[in-house]
This record gives sequence, structure tokens and C-alpha cells, in this order.
Amino acid sequence: MCQIFEIIIIPIPAYCIIMTRLGIVACDILKPEIEFLTKDDPDFVHREYLEFALHEYSDVLRQKVTETVDALEGKVDAVLLGYARCQSLDGITEVLKVPTVMLPGADCIDALLTTPEYNKEKEICAGTWFMSPGWAEAGTNGLIKEMHLDSVEGVDPQFFLDMLFDSYQRCLFIDSGVGNTEYYKDKSQEMADQLKLRLDCRACNLGAIEEAIRKVKEKASH
Repeated sequence: MCQIFEIIIIPIPAYCIIMTRLGIVACDILKPEIEFLTKDDPDFVHREYLEFALHEYSDVLRQKVTETVDALEGKVDAVLLGYARCQSLDGITEVLKVPTVMLPGADCIDALLTTPEYNKEKEICAGTWFMSPGWAEAGTNGLIKEMHLDSVEGVDPQFFLDMLFDSYQRCLFIDSGVGNTEYYKDKSQEMADQLKLRLDCRACNLGAIEEAIRKVKEKASH
């Protein structure tokens, strides 16, 4: 004889389902690293990458970051801010309308390498231009844009690049492990050649960004 069992499904009220909604507001330069770590994470429901080189305008950067994060109030529980201090962001998490975690260090390279390793590389060669995958992708066109070297009509931006980098000795490509390593190395070599510098390479891990992700999840759950 077959026994018939009745299966009772008890619906779970919507208020009992806890969903974490996280946002990303970051510099475009760090997009390769942040996307590598979060692309498959369903908690991140909003991603916004601001154009790089905003740090050249301290007031503009702070205002843009503030407006972008504050606009997410009520839409996300916490925000991963993909910026280090970048000259103008000290204390910004204390005034934002959404709980926010930013990266440690003075700038994006500091956040990737850690301050001791950053200082070590500067001691090895003071005249170093540091390149993460994002900077390698931006190339010399990114430098020209950041430093406004195309603002003088009739003057080739290369003229200014030659002057600015006359005291530099090397470009240092930082392999952050996001993949496409040969592509980024080739882009770095192109940039080094245009700046007339040698190219060195080294690896780093993404511990600082991983820790920031852990902290932003923790902050969202409180």
C-alpha cells in the first residue's frame, strides 16, 4: 500500500528575508580589480565608475563622490568606495548619507601595493611611474588627459611628456592578478616606450580591496 504524505509549504513573510544591497562607487582606474572580485557577487546591485583623473581637481572629486554616494540613499545598504584618500577624501565617509567603506592609502597604487611596498619601490627607484592594469589601459592618452597636456594649441603633447618624464627612469607595471596579463604588459611596454623609460614588472595581491569588501558587507548587516 502506498502512503500519501501531505507537504505543507509555509510561505516566509517578505520582511523575514534579509537581502543585502551593496553599491560600488569607484574610480575607473580600479575597475579591473573591483570587477574581478565582485562580478559574481549578487549583493552588489549598483555599480558606478567615475572617470579617472578627478583627483587633479580636489574639490570636484569630493563633490562628485559625495553626490554619487548620497544619491544611493534608500537604494543600497552600504557602499564600497573604490578610492583611497586621493588628496581630498579624508574623512568623507563620516559625512556621507550611506554607510561607506573606502580603501586605505594615499592613492590607488598605495591601496594595491600597501604603503610599505609602495615606499620600497620608490626607494628602489625614485623616478618611477606606477601602472596598474587600469593605468596601462589608459596609456599615455590618459596621462595627457590627466595633466592637460593637449591644452596648448599647436604644441604636440609629446613635447610636454618628454619634459615631465625627463627625470624618470622606469615604468613599473603592477600585475594585480585580474587576468589578461600579457595584454596589460604589452600596453605598459607601449607606454614605457613612448615615455622613453624601461619597463619593470611586479605582482601584488588584492588584500586591501578584499578587506574593504568584507567591511562593507559587515556594515550593511548592522
